[in-house]
Amino acid sequence: MQALGIPVAIVGAVFLSVGTQFQHRGVGHFEGGDQRGAHLGGSAMLRLVRNPAWVVGTLLLGLAIVMQLGALALAPLIVVQPLGAVALVVTAILNARLAGIRLDHRTIRAIALCLTGIGIFVTVAAIFAVERPIRDQQLLTVLALLVVALAGLGAAWWWFRHRANAFFYILAAGVLYGFVVTLSKIVINRIISSQFDWLTIVCAVALVIAMLVGSYAVQLAHASGPPDLVIAGLTVIDPLVAVLIGVTVLGEASATPPWAVIVFAAAGAIAVTGVLQLARHHPQIRTLSTAPEEDQ
Repeated sequence: MQALGIPVAIVGAVFLSVGTQFQHRGVGHFEGGDQRGAHLGGSAMLRLVRNPAWVVGTLLLGLAIVMQLGALALAPLIVVQPLGAVALVVTAILNARLAGIRLDHRTIRAIALCLTGIGIFVTVAAIFAVERPIRDQQLLTVLALLVVALAGLGAAWWWFRHRANAFFYILAAGVLYGFVVTLSKIVINRIISSQFDWLTIVCAVALVIAMLVGSYAVQLAHASGPPDLVIAGLTVIDPLVAVLIGVTVLGEASATPPWAVIVFAAAGAIAVTGVLQLARHHPQIRTLSTAPEEDQ
């Protein structure tokens, strides 16, 4: 059953990639989308709801979520979630063709770093990951961490809101989506274990809140950066957060030997380096950053 979760997660990653591309076309570049702050107010969100490309992208992302939940029901979190990195390759190719750009060697190297780090991580996790019933204390710990994350991100946005760029919004969305996936896994685990109670309902409500805030952050990221940068952040930061919680709180790596933990840390560092390099060297990022100066 765990092996079946892997292809289901990969199909979900393809839906994620195509859906992200459609959403990006729907969002376009709203006012402020120049890497120094994007703004999507109420009127802009209403225009998005009426935009066919954005609606199609949202439906595809919904299918991606369904596939991901199915994969989570079949395999441990630390095995399934990093496989979303497949979406990075699909998005990079789609975006390059649709935008008429050529990915240079630095961008390709950054994508390769992301995939290498995630690939190593998943390979080791698939060997040693274990799944256990989730206790009430573990659920409360995850909820407390989510409150801290929401408060921290909210304070950071308020302080830097006029300078927040695509990477900030991607980071925020990745962190929140990491909690969304973790909470989804907890709800599924407790339902399967016949532990559906008020704590499970609270967990489901927290999941919806994190998803709504994270989705808004994704739209702001689309408004200020290319789609493959958005996907790179989500397919690396999201899994790292979810896996970190899965390892430290849910105990999915309790049977992992010390050397594998070192491999996990090194693989995560490689993947994050790839995202940082992509944020710095992507051709569209450089174009957006220099456009105002050239206009002057």
